[in-house]
Amino acid sequence: MTGVGVVVALRAEARTLGTSVPQRDGLLRLADGTLLAISGIGSAHAALAADKLVAAGASALMSYGLAGGLDPVLHAGNVVLPDEVISREGLGCSTAQPWREQLWREVQKACLVTGGKLLTCLQPIDSPAQKAAAFRETGAVAVDMESLAVAQVAERHGLPFIAARVIVDTAADLLPPSVVAAGGAGTVNIRRLIAGLAAAPRDIIGVLRLARRYRAATRSLTAVALARVA
Repeated sequence: MTGVGVVVALRAEARTLGTSVPQRDGLLRLADGTLLAISGIGSAHAALAADKLVAAGASALMSYGLAGGLDPVLHAGNVVLPDEVISREGLGCSTAQPWREQLWREVQKACLVTGGKLLTCLQPIDSPAQKAAAFRETGAVAVDMESLAVAQVAERHGLPFIAARVIVDTAADLLPPSVVAAGGAGTVNIRRLIAGLAAAPRDIIGVLRLARRYRAATRSLTAVALARVA
């Protein structure tokens, strides 16, 4: 699909899409002409980025990046191509099925892919107990903090939308508080992460586990990026 605008929260996620060229408006352009906006974490930032992509001429929007697993059967590196993105308050937006199905056919050649609902929350869901409750209450298989906001911008402008998310922390994983605190606008603050680990050295076990999960997730994100242009 031509004219796609992609919203990613973090620069590390954006790098899996390949080389990009900065534009005067602050957006990036990939080699195939896709527009890319690095929004930072959270729905408010994602909505602003999506609006900026639409103003720059994007005719379809994609939310791309990592997600937390809610369904216990999902592992790090599994790809989620949801048919709907939802909030805990009952809001929901469907994804563009022909586009999603086309991407699914390509991605499944390299990765395990699942569908279902993707939950967007305003705050991280960082403990197994919280993840289990969200799974039970919403039926969503995974959670992020941006996709619904991007979907709502697409809906408001009458544009197709899909989300492509890869599991990094599973339903059984506790997200270390130092990692949550280090998240920022488009990057992870390493100084803040180090300070958090110094204050809570037991977090290092969870950080090392998450690093292994992250490597698996990054490989799958790269596969999604390659499939996107197939």
